[in-house]
Amino acid sequence: MNGTPVSSMLLVALASLIGSFGAVFLKLGAEPLKHGLKHALNWKLAMGIALFLGSSVPYVMGIKRGELSVLYPMVSLSYVFAMIWSKVFFKENISVGKVAAVAIILAGVVCIGAGS
Repeated sequence: MNGTPVSSMLLVALASLIGSFGAVFLKLGAEPLKHGLKHALNWKLAMGIALFLGSSVPYVMGIKRGELSVLYPMVSLSYVFAMIWSKVFFKENISVGKVAAVAIILAGVVCIGAGS
């Protein structure tokens, strides 16, 4: 293979973004489960599952023309997005350690992408 097209990288990044919203909806949908499994069927949980499944579409479209060794590590961008959404939607604390970890993830993704 002759490198990984930017379009493939963008598709995988989009898949990571969609998947990170899936995590948000799974957390929202898990809240009613405190009251028992009879609450497992709720629209937020279903949306989380749908978003996770839906994220596989741009992912597959991206990996079909690119190098898996470049694209698969880009899935870790979902951790970056999830940390942002945890602050935005759940008012979670973002510590210096979390910011440092995200910086390391981003640096790794950039290095892998540049190496292709």
